[in-house]
Amino acid sequence: MAAAQLTPAEEAELAARIRRESEALHEEFAGIFSRETIERYVTESFAAIRERARVLDFVPIFVHRFTRERLQALAQAEGITPKDRPEVLFVCVHNAGRSQVAAALTAQLSGGRVNVRSAGSDPAEEINPAVVDLMARRGIDLSEAFPKPLTDEAVRAADVVITMGCGDACPIYPGKRYLDWDVADPAGQPPEVVAGIIADIEGRVRGLLAELGVPAATA
Repeated sequence: MAAAQLTPAEEAELAARIRRESEALHEEFAGIFSRETIERYVTESFAAIRERARVLDFVPIFVHRFTRERLQALAQAEGITPKDRPEVLFVCVHNAGRSQVAAALTAQLSGGRVNVRSAGSDPAEEINPAVVDLMARRGIDLSEAFPKPLTDEAVRAADVVITMGCGDACPIYPGKRYLDWDVADPAGQPPEVVAGIIADIEGRVRGLLAELGVPAATA
């Protein structure tokens, strides 16, 4: 999809907002990564997100959140910051349904005792609205979530990588545990089918948590 077109004035305002988000990251990661590294990650993240964005109003905050997540993963992968809990990465094609549900349920059911990320081999423009609605009924807010591309550092930081219909798009690293969950794609499905898919994923997440030795919430 072609990126949204902006006037020169709008381009300048967007660039200024991206710079402000970048400065916030410089402050947070001072002493961990150089300014050059942070700037490179901000630039890469901006390009990846803007490429798929239909509305650019939220691009700066998405760039901040995505870059922050990438830098945290990089620090863990490089051994700069210690891990205090298991790291799980869920990957599907569009990061708009299955992997978002799995990540959100893992975070909720583990009570934060598992650090979780999700990504897509070919990210969509937005989260599946039916998924957002049904997850909201479970008390999980995905309204501010957004599809993110799969990155090398996310895989390197993970202890367990779970693919969900994305084929061989995920890079393979020694020492990682790789699982493939054969879960139906909720795209284009009626709410009752999507609800069944969410229930299927919940059962798998509960099994994963048991394997990780992490107690799962009962509700």
